[in-house]
Amino acid sequence: QVRLVESGGDLVQAGASLRLSCTASGYSDGTYSMGWIRQAPGKEREFVAAATYTGGRKYYSDSVKGRFTISRARDKSTIYLQMDSLKPEDTAVYYCVGDNWSILTTSLQPKYWGQGTQVTVSS
Repeated sequence: QVRLVESGGDLVQAGASLRLSCTASGYSDGTYSMGWIRQAPGKEREFVAAATYTGGRKYYSDSVKGRFTISRARDKSTIYLQMDSLKPEDTAVYYCVGDNWSILTTSLQPKYWGQGTQVTVSS
């Protein structure tokens, strides 16, 4: 059974930085891609970023490009989302997600989800 566990959400002021982490376990196929989707209150889910198994290929939404960086640990089971220059509009629950690259970058319905971690950015 695949399990994704996020951590790192917090309440910060605009302009601050945060780093989210997500550790995966239970994958039988090692070559999975991982990423992040967020959802703000009253809004639809929004793709944030994704990285391939090796971390060599990355993809970002336009709203976070240049401010957020996704990376993958050497053991490949953990991904990070470094969030810099945070804005109040970044406030949302951030979900770690896993699936193949095509699904992650074209769909908001990946197969595996974490429980979510709250990021709140005050103005």
